[in-house]
Amino acid sequence: MKVTRFALMLFLALPLPVQAAGVSGAGMSLAWGLPFAGLLLSIALIPLLAGAIWHHHYGKIAAGWALLLVLPFAVVFGPEVAASEVWHILLQEYIPFIALLLALYVTGGGVLLKGTLIGTPATNTALLAFGTVIASVMGTTGASMLLIRPVLRANAFRKQKTHTFVFFIFLVSNIGGSLTPLGDPPLYLGFLKGVSFFWTTTHMFGEFLLCAVLLLGIYYVLDSWAWAREKPVAPVIAKREKLSIQGYVNLWLIGAVVAMVLAQGYWRPGDVALFGEKIGLERLVGVAVFIGISALSVWVTPRKLREDNGFAWGAILEVAKLFAAIFITMAPVLAILRAGTAGAAAPLVALTSGAGGEPIPWVYFWMTGALSSFLDNAPTYLVFFNLAGGDPAFLMTQGALTLAAISCGAVFMGANSYIGNAPNFMVKAIVEEQGERMPSFFGYCGWAVVFLIPLFILVTFIFF
Repeated sequence: MKVTRFALMLFLALPLPVQAAGVSGAGMSLAWGLPFAGLLLSIALIPLLAGAIWHHHYGKIAAGWALLLVLPFAVVFGPEVAASEVWHILLQEYIPFIALLLALYVTGGGVLLKGTLIGTPATNTALLAFGTVIASVMGTTGASMLLIRPVLRANAFRKQKTHTFVFFIFLVSNIGGSLTPLGDPPLYLGFLKGVSFFWTTTHMFGEFLLCAVLLLGIYYVLDSWAWAREKPVAPVIAKREKLSIQGYVNLWLIGAVVAMVLAQGYWRPGDVALFGEKIGLERLVGVAVFIGISALSVWVTPRKLREDNGFAWGAILEVAKLFAAIFITMAPVLAILRAGTAGAAAPLVALTSGAGGEPIPWVYFWMTGALSSFLDNAPTYLVFFNLAGGDPAFLMTQGALTLAAISCGAVFMGANSYIGNAPNFMVKAIVEEQGERMPSFFGYCGWAVVFLIPLFILVTFIFF
């Protein structure tokens, strides 16, 4: 399989690090965030203005923005420090991230839902509701990869269906992952920091239920209106075929992925060093297991099943290339945020506390959410978790409202853009790979402004 090369090239272009650099964000100006802003604008605008160029060269464009950060960084802080930072990002964040996504993408693409499935408003709403429920068990990525292809096939005969894929991202790829650490990466990071496994289930259930019920209701009304306006001719089926699943082995493999994710939270055998960077042995084992599961899935799944499922490698390759550059270019922005009141974002950070230093939950909700909309929501969660004190025992009790606000902001508002949460971009890529239309970057954000932002305002008044 072709793999992302440019992130590795960034690392190999510099001397091998002898120790992690750990450059503080306190001394950085906001100008270090310009490559990240440029990358976001490229993702948003170039597909609209020069689609053919983007389609053939998006990897090179993303690599160019990464280099515009790494090369000046090497000049200012030194090549060894720059190499250490890149290696830190690749080893600690990107490689575990892409290995998990790969395992879920490959195994999910090996499960084929057979039978007569016609995309009526009731059927579509049921599929979205089912995906919303299972997302907290198998993760938003796993649920998205499992269900997006059946949704595509069920709606293949319809003309108006873009809204279905948008609400799929809202619900299955984001809000559905609210109830357990397995559901979404930010909550998993909280679990690793000491937040108990079922804390999110008990403290976020109300927010989850409100958002899920209202969005499903809005979707049903919207899809019913589109159905009546379109008056689609459903495919003529001589004999309805009962729903069945092929590729059962991949369901077991998805279960193995989920089990490995959970095991990483409990099994801590210690750290190992790779080129001067320490990493938990459990994370390296996890990467190896995820890659092994991916290879096993490819080996045991018949090629025809994957062909019938519309499986292709293009979507995961696009995510791998773009998110390598996203992880690298957003690192200075996260470092500045981590610096808190000592960093260039101090005025922003100061808004989270009142005059007496007490946290303001609704500000945490919106600030975590706003940044999670465009930065990766997992490290953003961690920034505000630490800003709120970083003590899980306190945050789960006296600080429960603040922790709930941070958790809801990271999980819910990751749905505000294609890059807020990895499954968003994967769903977009799979849908477009099947020849269907998706909104542009700004177009999708427009959907979020219309349907999600009013909902989040309601959540603020009711819960925070």
